Amino acid sequence: MIKLDILALAAHPDDVELSCAGTLIKAAHDGKKTGVVDFTKGELGTRGTPELRMEEAAASAKIMGLSARENLGFRDGFFKNDEAHQIELIKMIRKYQPEVVLANAIDDRHSDHGRASFLAKEACFLSGLAKIETELEGVKQAHWRPKVVYHYIQSIPHKPDFIVDVSTAWSTKMEAIAAFKSQFHDPNSNEPQTYISSPRFLKMIESRGVEYGHEIGAEYGEGFTVERTTGVRTISDLI
Repeated sequence: MIKLDILALAAHPDDVELSCAGTLIKAAHDGKKTGVVDFTKGELGTRGTPELRMEEAAASAKIMGLSARENLGFRDGFFKNDEAHQIELIKMIRKYQPEVVLANAIDDRHSDHGRASFLAKEACFLSGLAKIETELEGVKQAHWRPKVVYHYIQSIPHKPDFIVDVSTAWSTKMEAIAAFKSQFHDPNSNEPQTYISSPRFLKMIESRGVEYGHEIGAEYGEGFTVERTTGVRTISDLI
């Protein structure tokens, strides 16, 4: 078992890349163990195929320096925040025992994102209950609850509760996004244009990174929201 410092949960492959890849890349550069669990294969996406998305996700994982990446195979567009899905996610949380979980935006343009957000939050809590028993590969799992759950920001702009300086990781983040060649702007592609394949979409990602960076006096930043008050050990931990 690989114990992770940070585990990012995502409704779709590429959610993490667009929203919090810089944070994961920077953490990996600092020696932290990072990983991603994608809920679906994005099979309802207009462009590409589920098989291609899995290849792209694997390529992106190498670029980001992840220690682990898995896909739960939930139904894109139709997964639920119910017991069956919670149990499968609890197994992943107990497998990797992360200190920090990064989850989808609590409210967003794509309905899967908000639903995934609540699924992640509830599974993180339930994972800490010893009377919920799970097994993975025939081995009984110990209960585990992450210390914190933070929500990354996606299409709909939200006022971040805190911003991570990802200036040194930004170019690598853009490489990770570019690994999903089927999904984003490609002037040579004959596939239908979509909301995220427009060149304007990647300009938005860039400008948002600049905006969040500007707020904290950095070149680029990634913003997060919290549902519980975040504490710091000393006032010096604040920039």
